[in-house]
Amino acid sequence: MTTTTADARKLYQQVADAVATAIRRQRYPAGGRLPSERDLAEEFGVSRPTIREAMIALEIWGLVEARHGSGIYVTDGAKKAAEAEPELDIGAFELTEARRLVEGEVCALAASTINDEELEQLGRIVKAMIAENDADVAGEKADRSFHVTIAQATRNAALVTVVEELWDIRYKSPLCAAMLARAREAGSRPLIDDHQLILEALGTRDPVQARQAMRDHLGRVIEDLLAATEMEALQKARSETAARRVELARRGSI
Repeated sequence: MTTTTADARKLYQQVADAVATAIRRQRYPAGGRLPSERDLAEEFGVSRPTIREAMIALEIWGLVEARHGSGIYVTDGAKKAAEAEPELDIGAFELTEARRLVEGEVCALAASTINDEELEQLGRIVKAMIAENDADVAGEKADRSFHVTIAQATRNAALVTVVEELWDIRYKSPLCAAMLARAREAGSRPLIDDHQLILEALGTRDPVQARQAMRDHLGRVIEDLLAATEMEALQKARSETAARRVELARRGSI
């Protein structure tokens, strides 16, 4: 089965709905393991990020669970949970892809309009971002401020609104919020070096260099999200293994 652009639903929804239907029809029985991410991507003709979003959606719905780092399994209560699947809106991969396209062009325009005062402001924001990372502050306010300030430097109110709305989706979309929370738990933080490179590119007043710096940054954000959500199951498995070792040691001391 492959997804189709004629379907008005988002790609991750198409995949999640198809797998949910397969679960209801017991193609994947309770306790059974779903095909690998690679196999699902080939089956549906979509990317790994889309499969990752679909699996997290299914987990939020209560249909599947990551188990012992060995894969995704159908839960015992999947059939009942499948009867009421909420709308989860936009995923983090989809959002970041949109940001990469939009903010790349915003950064290119800003390179030709930004002034020295705004460059200095961005420098201060990068320092605030470093402080937030060091203090493990959630919310990434400095990161948002950095990107919105670049949009403001374009002198285009419409672009500022678009960039602000893209950032706000991170908190409005349940799926996006869940994915970003998991990535943060796995150690994902704002990429300081990338923001410094963007600032330096803007300082050259070269639109081509600024565009590429922003696009490279958001491309790395996508890779970081993939790695973080991939590591989540492994970290969970390690934690469970460590707990079992402690319990076995306790039993052995009796």
